[in-house]
Amino acid sequence: MTSLGQQPAIEYIDMPQDLMGKYQYFTQADISKLRNTGYTAPFHTLEQGVQDYVQQYLMQTDPYC
Repeated sequence: MTSLGQQPAIEYIDMPQDLMGKYQYFTQADISKLRNTGYTAPFHTLEQGVQDYVQQYLMQTDPYC
């Protein structure tokens, strides 16, 4: 299920050969400086953040309020 309560319809498309080696496949923020300042609160997962954004903002009658 997705944030909209529907089954996802995902179609995988292979990376074009001309982009191989030019695309960054993985990123991860280094939060060590933040943690070293004493910040210990947990972070949301990407899925939790998307769900919150979709349900709390985009699915509202007026998403700009």
